[in-house]
Amino acid sequence: MNFAPLKNDRFLRALRRQPVDATPVWIMRQAGRYLPEYRATRARAGSFLALAKTPELACEVTLQPLDRFELDAAILFSDILTVPDAMGLGLYFAEGEGPKFERPIRTQADVDRLAVPDMAQELGYVIDAVTLIRRELQGRVPLIGFSGSPWTLACYMVEGGGSENFSRIKAMALNEPKALHQLLEVTTDAVIAYLAAQRAAGAQALQVFDTWGGVLSPRLYREFSLRYMARIAAELDRGQGAENTPLILFGKGNAAYLEELASTGAEALAVDWLVDLGEARARTGGRVALQGNLDPITLYADADTIRREVATTLESYGHGPGHVFNLGHGVSPDMNPELVRVLVDAVHEHSARIHSI
Repeated sequence: MNFAPLKNDRFLRALRRQPVDATPVWIMRQAGRYLPEYRATRARAGSFLALAKTPELACEVTLQPLDRFELDAAILFSDILTVPDAMGLGLYFAEGEGPKFERPIRTQADVDRLAVPDMAQELGYVIDAVTLIRRELQGRVPLIGFSGSPWTLACYMVEGGGSENFSRIKAMALNEPKALHQLLEVTTDAVIAYLAAQRAAGAQALQVFDTWGGVLSPRLYREFSLRYMARIAAELDRGQGAENTPLILFGKGNAAYLEELASTGAEALAVDWLVDLGEARARTGGRVALQGNLDPITLYADADTIRREVATTLESYGHGPGHVFNLGHGVSPDMNPELVRVLVDAVHEHSARIHSI
């Protein structure tokens, strides 16, 4: 496929640990309910799933934050649960309760029925959205594709939705580890195929969201989460040199495992706000780029405080390449878009001074 040449490559340069004129910034959940234009498109779609499953509408909301803010990357508008939905679990959204599955995984027979979905058939709407968004971006900024991590997807698949204590899947890990590994193996195969399809469709970077890895004890984390993210990093073909599509591994509560995550072969690690970026940089030894890690709650502060906290975060990383500015998690629906603008502008203004020294 022929796409327009990239005009702003700060984000990809940072992921490759190359010099930049200013630290690139994008924000998890940058297309979302805090934007009035998103809410209008969502109302027009009729439901979240209709919005996510209509490539033209997914493209529209992906581009909305780029029209407001000077962001350095776009991220595909979709949901991490598209993969288990395509595996036959029946995703739906209950009002006020979040995502749920009609057919959660509860027995060995349920696990045995799982198979890698056909990307063109069951997930073709996502692949079509990637190509459409990449075309409509016209080279403004790179496009990020993404997936949930195998462990995080398995949490929803086994619990049947969100959970306060993850009791079902933790019990499965302890009582039926063989069945859980079988589930994670097929889910990992599906994630690798899904990310590869997004890359082929035009995604220029890829992120894996391990949202729930931090709920595990160290032993269980290494067995049921880290192991499968390492498989993704090792087996996902991302190309070489200028054709490389960087892989970012993000996890809430992943600070204890930075050295091990940096050894997976992923190009970048995204970290939450519970670890100092300077410490993370020292511990990973320059083997990976780092993304993060301002506490999202900072966006409830006033503009001057946001600017100060942005400067603190940038300075905690220090001089040199390899930093992508982001929040340690996503934007919340009640946040003020004008304060998001303050954050984005502050990143560019302050970091330009750092990079000029």
